[in-house]
Amino acid sequence: MSKLPPVSAKLPVLMHGADYNPDQWLHDPDVLKEDIRLMKLAGCNVMAVGIFSWAALEPAEGVFEFGWLDGVLDTFAENGIYAWLATPSGARPAWMSEKYPEVLRVEANRVRNLHGIRHNHCYSSPVYREKTAVINGLLAERYAQHPAVVGWHISNEYLGECHCGYCQAEFREWLQAKYVTLEALNFSWWTSFWAHTFTDWSQIESPAPHGEYAVHGHNLDWRRFVTDQTIAFCRHEIEAVRSANPALPVTTNMHMIESLDYRKLARELDVISWDAYPTWHEAKDDSGIASSFAFYHDLYRSMKRQPFLLMESVPSATNWQAVSKLKRPGMHRLSSLQAVAHGSDSVQYFQWRKSRGASEKFHGAVVDHAGHEHTRVFEDVAALGRTLAAVSEITGTPTPAETAILFDWDNRWAVKDAGGPRNTGIHYEETVMAHHRAFWELGVPTDIVGSEDDWAGYRLIVAPMLYLCREETGRKLEQFVEGGGTLVTTYWSGIVDERDLVHLGGWPGPLRKTLGIWAEEIDGLYDGDRNGIELAAGNPLGIEGRFGSHELCELIHAETAEVLGVYTDDFYAGRPALTVNRLGRGRAYHMATRLKGDFLLAFYARVAEEAGVPRTLPADLPSGVTAQVRTDCESEYVFLMNFSGEAQQVELDARGYVDLESGEQVEGSASLPIYGVRILKRRA
Repeated sequence: MSKLPPVSAKLPVLMHGADYNPDQWLHDPDVLKEDIRLMKLAGCNVMAVGIFSWAALEPAEGVFEFGWLDGVLDTFAENGIYAWLATPSGARPAWMSEKYPEVLRVEANRVRNLHGIRHNHCYSSPVYREKTAVINGLLAERYAQHPAVVGWHISNEYLGECHCGYCQAEFREWLQAKYVTLEALNFSWWTSFWAHTFTDWSQIESPAPHGEYAVHGHNLDWRRFVTDQTIAFCRHEIEAVRSANPALPVTTNMHMIESLDYRKLARELDVISWDAYPTWHEAKDDSGIASSFAFYHDLYRSMKRQPFLLMESVPSATNWQAVSKLKRPGMHRLSSLQAVAHGSDSVQYFQWRKSRGASEKFHGAVVDHAGHEHTRVFEDVAALGRTLAAVSEITGTPTPAETAILFDWDNRWAVKDAGGPRNTGIHYEETVMAHHRAFWELGVPTDIVGSEDDWAGYRLIVAPMLYLCREETGRKLEQFVEGGGTLVTTYWSGIVDERDLVHLGGWPGPLRKTLGIWAEEIDGLYDGDRNGIELAAGNPLGIEGRFGSHELCELIHAETAEVLGVYTDDFYAGRPALTVNRLGRGRAYHMATRLKGDFLLAFYARVAEEAGVPRTLPADLPSGVTAQVRTDCESEYVFLMNFSGEAQQVELDARGYVDLESGEQVEGSASLPIYGVRILKRRA
């Protein structure tokens, strides 16, 4: 995998910086002057500027004030600091809400919001679209060629939905374009249930808590529509800035995976960025939090299979999490370099300087209310700045993953809306992350892909709870296995199609031939219930003994599949619980029950070896330690990271390692203190 061009030729190194809000300090020019000195002292080379600055840029309708932003960007250019220049649509000024109340969102209860908070606006509103096009166009005209600007930061953390009249009309048009006829829509949504049949397009509205919310196809299409409408608005914003300088890359910072299909949004962007806020130190061993955020890093990197940007993180503690825990010494460096290890070409923070008032005045920042550099947090940031500068040859290097986990947003939405078998918690994300964690513990680089992605180059694909499985996805997975790939699936897979209609003829629907099984029933277990599997003696995996399972147990029949393990308890004891089916040149495994981490680690160690998937290091890693790699074909950069809460030693092979930061040769083993991280370089 060859090295890729940097995100910006102006700044061909690892980016280090923060969200910067000079408009909060325009009353005190000394603060702005001091900020430049402190940015340079902290090794910060880029800032995200103007994210919520609309009121400062347009204090009254049609009255624009750019002088303060001119001064900020010119001062940046004079001091070798760069900017991601934001469009300010994340929060509009009060005069707009007052004069044009249609820009305010209507909630699912059909009540229009008052002015306030963020993203409280309608993406369908003609007025809001017109106003964003004007302000974005003026920003582009004035700054697109500015030497300090490296790219466009489009809005901020798009999220939410509107149910106003404009959105209802747009939703109906979206449905008419998709289904053409009401007959097709009624069949796809199965509206004959409970006499929900529509006889006119005008009868269709978005789901509502006091109206229609029990038609699953309706709910699924609404979520798809909200994604498409948000993307249309994002595209509208991009079009307003793109023409002034097509060479400037565009991004928007992603965060909440709940409401939008980010994989679709990613197609509109030049570079992916996201905001990560782990809750460190919930336990002595931070590996659980670390592995879950490794999943997200891998997800966002995989959207374009190129380096991404960590656009927001926190150098100390947030103020909005349940507990605002301080990062222990070493954790800022470790957690930041974890992002770089998984493909980030930046470490950036919310925020540069703590706000003096309002809801996030106690949110962590590089510069505290004390206003100087003599703080533990500032020194942590400055030390990381020195590290990033020392290892910037990593910039642009990809991650060589031959393993992928299948994660689709519409599958996620459908799983959560299914109505059984465990409405107390089916734990879809937790299940996906548990499978990913096994690879994280093994040091196996892993991509997170969608059903429509290109799977060329992968040897192993894991598809946990592929509940919504299109016929095309089933054929694609079948071809993958026939061609020599290894597939792993779990219970509650192949249940419905893209319309959320159940596959008839037996589960797992389009996967039945590939897996060689028939799933008859699925048993939801109470939280206190337990079952387990017993592996057959002499099975091909070479794993023996009993392993616990919980939450869900699928009752399956082996058709062409070989039974590797059976249930240990309940009336279905002795029935298949783990199978493998050989098809063409490949094989497909199926786990019929939710298995725990001990089994997943042993299983994937064997399956990865069988599939020919290499680990970053050949030796087993200590518990809580992971190894990730980036490469430019000539060199490999191995990140050793210790989340165990204890000092650790990692055994190295004989390929020859150099500590990238210090230049020292490392042989035999590498020591890692508590929260320790080392970046070692070896030949590819």
